[in-house]
Amino acid sequence: MTFNILLVGAGEINFGSVEGPWNHSRRLESKLGLALCIVGIVDPYQTRANAALEGKLASDAAPAYVSCKVFSTVAEAAASLAGELLPQLAIVGAPPFARGSDIPGKDLELQLAIAFPGCALFVEKPVSSDHVDGCWRVAAEFEKRRVLVGVGYMLRYSKAVQMMKQIIKENNLAVMGTNARYVMAYEWARKLSWWNKDSSGGPIVEQATHFCDLSRYFGGDVVLPSVSAQIVAHDEVPGVLSAKRFDESLVPPEKRLPRMTSATWKYASGAVGTLTHVIALHGTTYDTEFEVYADGYRLKLIDPYGSAPVLSIRRPGVVGEGPACDHNIVTNMRQDDPFYTELSTMIDVVSESGGNVRSKILSPYEDAVKTYELTWQIRRAGENSERQFSARISYPQ
Repeated sequence: MTFNILLVGAGEINFGSVEGPWNHSRRLESKLGLALCIVGIVDPYQTRANAALEGKLASDAAPAYVSCKVFSTVAEAAASLAGELLPQLAIVGAPPFARGSDIPGKDLELQLAIAFPGCALFVEKPVSSDHVDGCWRVAAEFEKRRVLVGVGYMLRYSKAVQMMKQIIKENNLAVMGTNARYVMAYEWARKLSWWNKDSSGGPIVEQATHFCDLSRYFGGDVVLPSVSAQIVAHDEVPGVLSAKRFDESLVPPEKRLPRMTSATWKYASGAVGTLTHVIALHGTTYDTEFEVYADGYRLKLIDPYGSAPVLSIRRPGVVGEGPACDHNIVTNMRQDDPFYTELSTMIDVVSESGGNVRSKILSPYEDAVKTYELTWQIRRAGENSERQFSARISYPQ
């Protein structure tokens, strides 16, 4: 029996890049093997889509792509795919400006839900780069149509993250705070649209969204008015970048990215969250850490995107076995691929029937919209602070 999948987007999300570990097609091939049937690739850039398909047909994964057709639009795909070629799951790896709204041209997921009733959706993060209100309308439509949707916040599926959740649950801990630090290596980020916050949403909305989501996963709902942020702007002395491999003058000044964002907020529980995002490093290796604090505990996740993330656990000593002291445990989480785990979970849920299978999806659409709200709140807080700062300060010549 085959499992039919429609790929939406022929870029790096679905087919890989040098910048990061995203490559959904490779993981689908690993999960499903000979059962995988890619029924189509939807991408308005036909040259790119055909090149991606030709590459797969020339690889060991060719059997999964022999029935694949290339389409410019969802409407074209809907007119062609029927019967045994109807998709069971659509992987939406198109840019965020094309989705997360009910406005024509920005409504990719709704097009898919209407064209292929019963088809589940796996949507990449962030859910959009448009207004948050549109995302809530999309969420309501998904609920009305009973569409099964998961969003690509794969770090929730990390073995280390799940171990952290287990420690908190087993010890009945109340999270006191979260601290996220994301330092980007920007030298290979050469796509001009990424450096334009009108197109990409900006580094918090588009990139730090993973750490904002992890923060919410541990801290809970955020009191949005409590968010405050400061930024280093592109035109400030500390914001000068020496290893850009593109011409930033092609991006209007008011649309260029901040180089650093430092944000804090309050959770509804009373806990505090902090985030630092920096565009600073050269080469390809990022520097990322995420911490959770609770009484007696510090849980630190180091390099969660890497092939061997590290979980450092400081916990109280054991009373009754000599002097009580703090213990530090370091665990290397090798051979863990949360990207694979998340896609595997989506496929398993689609394949199952009955029971509360939806609960196995750790990042449902409505919850992902809350993360999206937080990222926009941080972006706006940073921009507002910078405007106020610029109005008060004149730099020395």
